[in-house]
Amino acid sequence: MPNITDTVKTQDGDCTVRLFTPDGEGPWPGVVMYPDAGGVRDTFYEMAAKLAGFGYAVLLPDVYYRLGDWAPIDMKTAFGDPEERTRLMKMIGSVTPMMMALDAGSFFDYLASRPEVSGERFGTTGYCMGGRTSIVVAGRQPDRVAAAASFHGGGLVTDNADSPHLRAGDIQAAIYVAGAENDASFTSEHAEQLDKALTAAGVEHTIETYPAAHGFAVPDNEPYDAAAADRHWAATRDFFASHLKG
Repeated sequence: MPNITDTVKTQDGDCTVRLFTPDGEGPWPGVVMYPDAGGVRDTFYEMAAKLAGFGYAVLLPDVYYRLGDWAPIDMKTAFGDPEERTRLMKMIGSVTPMMMALDAGSFFDYLASRPEVSGERFGTTGYCMGGRTSIVVAGRQPDRVAAAASFHGGGLVTDNADSPHLRAGDIQAAIYVAGAENDASFTSEHAEQLDKALTAAGVEHTIETYPAAHGFAVPDNEPYDAAAADRHWAATRDFFASHLKG
């Protein structure tokens, strides 16, 4: 799939991004794909290219750009290695909801400036940490997001003042959330709370639980589940086709 590597200037520095587009002539609706906690790597280049093949200009950002040249994380082994787990947790904690929102504004401005991209409102999608980011951005950049998806995203409902579900009243996007079974970061109780918040706010939404473990959609994650991943791609295709227009 055609792609370019570029730099987006944010309030905190220069963020490396890769923009994937379909074959043929555009322009196409734009989508920001947020990676899981392991950050941008080969498996996400492949996933962004696949999403672009559905007819979208897909921006894949280095969400850890503030850390400089960070060392790659092996997501198959990171949680079993105490040192790597500690490093990963520090990396996750280095990106706050405010940073997510500010960066997203820069990403959307970049997409709006590209001849390959159509429209002024965009899609977001993400996995694990990136699934939370997708919903955070929908609540904090409401006039820029038309459709936001989250796959095995954690922390969508918390007791903190910045919990994403507390911004339901600000969301203007359609929302699709796919949780995992037996996932402490997004339980059935969390799903119920999120559903109530979105319903009360009048937000069009779908919340589902896939019969798979956290990490089911990302090929280099240990719990990757091919059937659940296929389901997630079908849901992604249908969701953006319904809610994201050029």
